[in-house]
Amino acid sequence: MLKLPIYFDNNATTPCDPRVVEAMLPYFTEKFGNAASRTHAFGWEGEEAVEQAREQVARLIGAEPKEIVFTSGATEADNLAIKGVFEMYAAKGSHIITVATEHKAVLDTCHHIGKLGGEVTYLPVSREGLVDLRTLEAAIRPSTVLIAVMYANNEIGVIQPIREISGIARKHGVLFFVDAAQAAGKVPVHVQSDGIDLLAMSAHKLYGPKGVGALYVRRRDPRVRLTAQMDGGGHERGMRSGTLNVPAIVGFGKACELCRLEMATEAVRVSGLRDRLEAGLLQLEQVFVNGSRQHRLPGTVNLSFRGAPAEGLITMINKNIALSSGSACTSASLEPSYVLKALGLDDDLAHSSLRFGLGRFNTENEVDYAISQLRMGVERLRAQSPMWETYKEQNGVKNR
Repeated sequence: MLKLPIYFDNNATTPCDPRVVEAMLPYFTEKFGNAASRTHAFGWEGEEAVEQAREQVARLIGAEPKEIVFTSGATEADNLAIKGVFEMYAAKGSHIITVATEHKAVLDTCHHIGKLGGEVTYLPVSREGLVDLRTLEAAIRPSTVLIAVMYANNEIGVIQPIREISGIARKHGVLFFVDAAQAAGKVPVHVQSDGIDLLAMSAHKLYGPKGVGALYVRRRDPRVRLTAQMDGGGHERGMRSGTLNVPAIVGFGKACELCRLEMATEAVRVSGLRDRLEAGLLQLEQVFVNGSRQHRLPGTVNLSFRGAPAEGLITMINKNIALSSGSACTSASLEPSYVLKALGLDDDLAHSSLRFGLGRFNTENEVDYAISQLRMGVERLRAQSPMWETYKEQNGVKNR
């Protein structure tokens, strides 16, 4: 039986898996010790739980437990990685390379670096949302200390050629940082074979709790050093001070373990739901898939419905279907998505785009319901728009 409302915004956040909640519960009441309290059993119990979670997180991405630094989320991890490298390697240079379609947590941090006197190159992307490797390599200077490229985009789901980028970074002796908040737990991410030096994760993107994340920091070949951005008691090997959120860290670890064990099967099922949704909506004329259809996450699709503004569509369906028109971090903005603009979309198409984030708990019935509701909504909005009829007449509209 279909239960409303339907949640199709898993890129913004995911529901906590009940198995994750179950693992966390004892650490709120019975096992409440501070993991840094090393003089009694309560503290030892907390520390043991943290170290088990550290191992679970590390196994998901092919890292060593000692390379995992717990943070409050991917935004803090992004800040620690970029600012930490900028300060630590100032003697080598102050140039950072990133991409115009990165998450705001990376872009705004890079803008901050620029205000401090650093130089930042923002690479463009192709119509499919991919970085051009020759353009990236040409941007490297003797003063370049970091290349920051996200694994998978939060709005369009496009997966960048991470191994090729890491090869270029290694060739020039530049550190490589990856925001993997959207990719970790959904597709195979392996810091060793992918050649990644620093990597940010967030628990709430992979069915864990909000308010906890991690930064992977490579310990050898090369050993990466960071300047801490939060000072205090020297927690997390001096890279991130502050009392550890033991219940959340336990949940993060359990969520990573579940993803590691179930990812392969889940990716097949979720990509099938995505393809079903996409096929159903592409039957409408003038509907376009934004970004690469070959290199993308299993559960993400971003569609533009010409002649049907996203705001109007969301208003029509938001009581029954939870969707967004872009990143949750910028959803209050009336400006068209900077990611879609970077792909070359005009304002009309960018304003008529919806992001679908399918996940672990979605079903075929939900997808079929969404198709029917969205098709009715698009047709209704277009019927009310004289501009749509004019556009069709002027352009001899046919579906792509």
